[in-house]
Amino acid sequence: LSDIGLTPNNDGQTIRLNVPPLTAERRKEFVKLASKLAEEGKVSIRNIRRDAVDSVRKQEKSGELPEDESRDIQDKIQKLTDKYTAKIEELLAEKEKDITTV
Repeated sequence: LSDIGLTPNNDGQTIRLNVPPLTAERRKEFVKLASKLAEEGKVSIRNIRRDAVDSVRKQEKSGELPEDESRDIQDKIQKLTDKYTAKIEELLAEKEKDITTV
């Protein structure tokens, strides 16, 4: 518990955890963690996009999809990717603001 700054107190019936106020250094650590998690989310979205586009291209090559329909689907996939990547960036900016606001 000391790694995360919590100090437990036991009065016989109740266990209390004292949470210290966030220091500037600890806030920076939380911002860094939030950024890392946001980047992992964006990587996951890009991996899903890659798999979806590969699937569409395979269907196009096998003749299941016409080329123009394949392009339309790939464009839609890219637009969704851009939309959700931007949403992650927006949420990260909000979270960074929340963390750094004293």
